[in-house]
Amino acid sequence: MRRPLPGDGVGVRALPASRDAATEVELIWIEKRLEHWIRFGRIAAERIVSRKTRVVSFRPNAVFALCRWASNDFGTVHSRVDILRAVGPCEAYTTAPFVRPGGELYLSIQGWAKVRAVLAAVDAVERAGVDPCDAAPDHWRHVHNRLSAGDAPRLYTAERHAAWLTRKVIEG
Repeated sequence: MRRPLPGDGVGVRALPASRDAATEVELIWIEKRLEHWIRFGRIAAERIVSRKTRVVSFRPNAVFALCRWASNDFGTVHSRVDILRAVGPCEAYTTAPFVRPGGELYLSIQGWAKVRAVLAAVDAVERAGVDPCDAAPDHWRHVHNRLSAGDAPRLYTAERHAAWLTRKVIEG
């Protein structure tokens, strides 16, 4: 009898239902060449694939920011930040590189100057005493729209956050 090979499906167990619903993000780090990192988000699980690659998982409805950066011998060639909400089973989603299956996209910005502005907006939310995961989705959409148009986004304040929390209660 031959020994099972990886990928044969022999000895592979079905994933628990809670893990099936998870959104997985592949994070890569190759020094001075390629970096993917989570700027914020509540990571539910982490799996190390290799010295340079790991996969983190988020439960449905978790909000997270994925930053990606790549360079070559001449400098930065790509920088991007995406803010997404992890989706549950049977929910519609937008595909995003390195995110399986995808998520509800709140913000997607490319170019180092704009990415830096998004990171500054995240820092401003934290300075307001709010975890960026809990900030209103409309704020991240606003940041995306304003930066895409070349304008500065409004600050997220504790008052705006209180209004968002009240709206969530009213909407149920």
